[in-house]
Amino acid sequence: MSATADHAEKSLAERLGFKSGQVVQEIGYDETDADQELRDQVEETIGQALVDEDYDDVADAVLLWFRDDDGDLTDSLVDNLQYLEEGGHIVLLTPKTGREGYVEASEISEAVKTAGLTSSKSVSAGKDWTGSRLATPKTARR
Repeated sequence: MSATADHAEKSLAERLGFKSGQVVQEIGYDETDADQELRDQVEETIGQALVDEDYDDVADAVLLWFRDDDGDLTDSLVDNLQYLEEGGHIVLLTPKTGREGYVEASEISEAVKTAGLTSSKSVSAGKDWTGSRLATPKTARR
């Protein structure tokens, strides 16, 4: 099987790093603009419902919906790290270019770097959203 064929079989949720059995905390959800199809894919992939912002334990991953008027992106990323299991990741979802709430790529890049994270290549995460998988450096967390 070719790498391309293997890639085509993976859902968007799997390509963003979600796996069966993970606890995924969703932050910044807004029913008026979030991509319900992506949310459903994530829940299907992990095999359970997403937990919300009030979840008070560590999560394996965070699904972070972030818009330009949501405050400071660096602060949001740093805040979400404290509730993330070691080796976990954040999937940052921002509106695509030209959509309401669009966040400049330079702002995202600076915030990711300042928060001490590394970013994967951005992918289309639905009609209106772009997603990036953000990971902590392997040696930084204990």
